[in-house]
Amino acid sequence: MMSLNMFLAIPGGYSIILIVVVVLLLFGGRKIPELMRGLGSGIKEFKDATKDEETKKVEKE
Repeated sequence: MMSLNMFLAIPGGYSIILIVVVVLLLFGGRKIPELMRGLGSGIKEFKDATKDEETKKVEKE
């Protein structure tokens, strides 16, 4: 039982491979690029929003 906890607690080579396999099985190969594109655009929007908030904060001061 302890080895299973160590296997899942530390993100290493086997854990990353296991995650990739599960994602491939759940979503399939064709859906993953769409998911990554959506994730990238979400991150970009978040960064733009935080930059916009910082400029508004600086203008107030």
